[in-house]
Amino acid sequence: MSYADRPWVSSYAEGVPADIEVPSGSLYDLVAASAKEFGPNVALEFFGRETTYADMLDQIDRAAEGLRLLGVQKGDPVALVLPNCPQHIVAFYAILRLGAIVVEHNPLYTPRELRHQFEDHGARFVITWDKVVATLQDFPSDVAVETIISVDITRAMPFTTRALLRLPIARARESRAALTTKVSGTIEWEELLKSAPIDARIIRPESQDVALIQYTSGTTGHPKGATLSHANLLVNAAQARAWVPGIERGKAVVYAVLPMFHAYGLTLCLTFAMSMGSRLVLFPRFDPDLVLPVIKKRPPTFLPAVPPIYERLTKAADEKGVSLKGIKIAISGAMPLSAAVVEPWEARTGGYLVEGYGLSETSPVLMANPVAPTRRAGTVGLPLPGTEIRVVDPEKPTEDRAVGEEGELVVRGPQVFSGYWKKREETEAVFVDATDGGASWYRTGDIVTMDADGFVTIVDRIKELIITGGFNVAPSEVEEVVRRHPSVADVAVVGLPSEHSGEDVVAAVVLEPGAELDEEGIRNLARESLTPYKVPRRVVVVDELPKSLIGKVLRKKVRDSLLGSSA
Repeated sequence: MSYADRPWVSSYAEGVPADIEVPSGSLYDLVAASAKEFGPNVALEFFGRETTYADMLDQIDRAAEGLRLLGVQKGDPVALVLPNCPQHIVAFYAILRLGAIVVEHNPLYTPRELRHQFEDHGARFVITWDKVVATLQDFPSDVAVETIISVDITRAMPFTTRALLRLPIARARESRAALTTKVSGTIEWEELLKSAPIDARIIRPESQDVALIQYTSGTTGHPKGATLSHANLLVNAAQARAWVPGIERGKAVVYAVLPMFHAYGLTLCLTFAMSMGSRLVLFPRFDPDLVLPVIKKRPPTFLPAVPPIYERLTKAADEKGVSLKGIKIAISGAMPLSAAVVEPWEARTGGYLVEGYGLSETSPVLMANPVAPTRRAGTVGLPLPGTEIRVVDPEKPTEDRAVGEEGELVVRGPQVFSGYWKKREETEAVFVDATDGGASWYRTGDIVTMDADGFVTIVDRIKELIITGGFNVAPSEVEEVVRRHPSVADVAVVGLPSEHSGEDVVAAVVLEPGAELDEEGIRNLARESLTPYKVPRRVVVVDELPKSLIGKVLRKKVRDSLLGSSA
């Protein structure tokens, strides 16, 4: 078999094309087209408050003009530090309207994690949840944040909800404190919206312009921003539309339970949903108690999520007697999807739950199982239209492996990024020149097998990233923190299989002579510097860590040893 023959195309569901046309224009043009076609339709729903496509575009144009008057210019990185909320979508497209570059951040990051990313991209402007303002204002003077635009997400809620949050009772005060806080020294988001809509003659971005810097942990823990163009993101949304032809334009309901600062949530909720004229129901965080009442009223047509979310929703729906019927298509990613999750979900919804695969560097979706009876459990499916893949020798990445043999997955396609932000050497390291005169191949770092029909199974990762709850954790970053504990002489951090989160972060530590394990002390130390999902779930004492001849800890051997001892 030749990979050039693209054997996977013959396994596509009926109606899915082999190739995809790369859309022209920009992401702003995408949302403007939907507003023109579906103006009176609801675009956004947040705690019951609805915003139409026409109103959303008006807010985008006003926010864009407000940002322009503040000095944002084409090519400027503008940081977003927001949970899922209507202001997030408006800010995203307003930045892009100016030809500026969106830089997404996790609003739950610790000050240390946020600072490292800001040091890397150098954004002078930031649009942020007001709960994060104090962190940004405490940055050292060498981090060049000049203008902070603060967002109170409760202002996007219905009046009655906001009134309840202002009640003088303890529970209301706690809820209000979790959602918003008073700040000073910032520009309020609403000030931007007082501007007149931006003049249509103001230059717009082009398809090859950089639209987004999406940070990925990489293998070292140092921030690396994957630069994605308007074309990258437009085509990935088009590939997703082609993959799910059963979703009707202008009538779909999409739930944003995935965080939109994550590449997966960004593409499938923010760009795909908007391109379809869908109703996007926004949840600031996943909580079955928030989601189930909305399902009772209006179930999603399309629900992208991760296995633990499907598992928790199924259990909660059973407990509360809520029907999941009507959820047509669910796409799972970021971690393996087991039959124990799929079977009860499909039995209760009557729809499909299929697994896919992607990376920040690929906008992010590379492949998915067919939304059809031909899907194959245990695989991540087939390359999307217009995507090419090969399975190669990791040591000689120009040499192909035979069908069924393990090898490194290399890919190319219109959704593959051009490189890392201001990191030429790191960019060159992940691309392999093509031998057929075509585009270079991106090395995913994942070991896979592919069968004769083109279905791909993930076997292992060359990269030693831990994937927990759909988020990447760089072991070296966690090790650096754990090593500060006075009882720890050495440490290796690995991911061990978890039924609930894909992998658990586990620290294997060698103790100082005479020291005793202080597991809670180690975890408390980690909590001071790391986001909760990076904090080790377990700390295991070992006599020594296996190392290479040059003294590098062999994490794979550590992981294998821990798996063996727990077998």
